[in-house]
Amino acid sequence: QVQLVESGGGLVQPGSSLTLSCAASGSISSFNAMSWYRQAPGKQRELAASISGGSTNYVDSVKGRFTISRDNAKNTLYLQMNSLKFEDTGVYYCNARSEITKFGVWLPSDYWGRGTQVTVSS
Repeated sequence: QVQLVESGGGLVQPGSSLTLSCAASGSISSFNAMSWYRQAPGKQRELAASISGGSTNYVDSVKGRFTISRDNAKNTLYLQMNSLKFEDTGVYYCNARSEITKFGVWLPSDYWGRGTQVTVSS
């Protein structure tokens, strides 16, 4: 039973910055990867950013503006968002993935937070 709790969302104006946090109930170093997904109103959920080992990946629309990071000592994942745009509006979800292979079977497990709302509006 892994619990992920997001925080830091809010209402901001275009061009503003916001930092999201995801606090995990256990050691985040045990996860193979952690990610931030987002879902805009009326749109399908998309992967915004992910971090695995020393590698990070971002969807094209946020490259250069968002930075994903983690603090293993605090068991917390972060998403620093700069130069926010209207299209960044949505619910942001924290995801943690564990990958285990037993008896030749790949068993990925995904854990999700309940999300935090980010609204960019003038």
